[in-house]
Amino acid sequence: MAEAKTYRNFIDGEWIESSSGSVYGHHSPADRGDLVGTFQDSQTADVEAAVEAAARAFRRWRLVPAPKRAEYLFRMAEILVRRKEEYAREMAREMGKPLREARGDVQEAIDVCYYIAGEGRRLCGYTTPSELPNKACYTTRMPVGVCALITPWNFPMAIPSWKLIPALVCGNTVVIKPATDAPLSAYHLVKIGQEVGLPGGVINYVTGGGEPVGGPLVRHAKTALVSFTGSSETGRRVSVACAESFKRVSLEMGGKNALIVMDDARLDLAVDGALWGAFATAGQRCTATSRIIVHKKVHDEFVHRLVERAAALKVGDPLDESIDVGPLVSDAQLKRVMDYVQIGRDEGAEPRLGGVRLTKAEYGRGWFFPPTIFTSVDPKMRIAREEIFGPVVCVIPADGLEDALSIANDSLYGLSSSIYTQDVNRAFVAARDLETGITYVNSSTIGAETHLPFGGTRRTGNGHREGAAVTALEIFTEWKTVYIDYSGRLQKAQIDNN
Repeated sequence: MAEAKTYRNFIDGEWIESSSGSVYGHHSPADRGDLVGTFQDSQTADVEAAVEAAARAFRRWRLVPAPKRAEYLFRMAEILVRRKEEYAREMAREMGKPLREARGDVQEAIDVCYYIAGEGRRLCGYTTPSELPNKACYTTRMPVGVCALITPWNFPMAIPSWKLIPALVCGNTVVIKPATDAPLSAYHLVKIGQEVGLPGGVINYVTGGGEPVGGPLVRHAKTALVSFTGSSETGRRVSVACAESFKRVSLEMGGKNALIVMDDARLDLAVDGALWGAFATAGQRCTATSRIIVHKKVHDEFVHRLVERAAALKVGDPLDESIDVGPLVSDAQLKRVMDYVQIGRDEGAEPRLGGVRLTKAEYGRGWFFPPTIFTSVDPKMRIAREEIFGPVVCVIPADGLEDALSIANDSLYGLSSSIYTQDVNRAFVAARDLETGITYVNSSTIGAETHLPFGGTRRTGNGHREGAAVTALEIFTEWKTVYIDYSGRLQKAQIDNN
């Protein structure tokens, strides 16, 4: 294995060390002896330098025509296409996502770049007739300013692209702080931005912990917007900090997503969706299937099939093409999952599969936990209500559609939901009544597409929709209404027009 590389911060177009000279090593979650790289352990002074650089660059970047800004993003997509396999392999090593899922993560960044590049030739406002003669009215979008982008480790390239690419096409400049557990994929995205010639200061990249980097970044007077993806607890603190200075804030946080299986469902298809939803990325997705609500008529048969199929999933090295489930991202995440499994046992739920850390020789150097299925779960149990963020799923029986919808909606979160049924009427009722930002019919709770809004209700978010749909433009721009009076006299709206 090649010697691990040291990665620097990117500030004002230069790769530089942290002001203190401190660094931290990031190890692969599949093998804690594998040093992926050494990254800057940044502090407030580094954040200050990055925000100041972004503020200076904003004055110039906002004046670059949007179609020209978009051309940089299109070229970024072209480079990502060529390096997709390289970046996917490094992502799998960096945070444990199986290789085929890592390829999908990079592909999502590619899709975002291509899609948002097209928006550079739109960024549409609208015109409308004035109520007064010889007067024109129209609207236009203005960039917000310096955007602080705080990104998670579970989609280490896709989610940074959701934030970075729309922010740039709208004329903003950014400071991005990636998760300490996955800083390399965001580094690659920033490096590509440099390669395509983005002016210095337009993108700035600072690594380090939440309090020494994230805190000063959120509170900085010149940060106009904070876009955060992570836990609801941290998101609440971000929101409170932004409220003090009326900063714009976009939050995408947790989920406790329910997949409903009705008595007329195709069980083979429902099991496929449940396996993918519950155990992809080892359950470390905000859209992961955490609850499966099954009609009592098919409950036992569904559980039998689910346990049988889940037991056959292969856990191991994410760089192995045959692997279905990789490791958890860290020792802390492993401990969290193990604690919740014990809570489930203590509450009286029955672990039908898994529930014990994998410790054999092939797993001993990483943070591996097997697919785990609980039955005999009451909807009021903690494991049925709190986000676990691991390969653990609860199966809950329901009397019928109304009962299933009631159980699904009884949650602090509202991100994703799913129903399996062959009855079109049930499907439309569920699509109407499930209180989530995303609903799937006869598909899993995961699998969002980049050109559609992504986000949820209640503790999942604060009403914004990022992803890369046109709704992202609402976050990263301000509306301006323009009135042009060419009458040659003072006209008073509402007063002269009565």
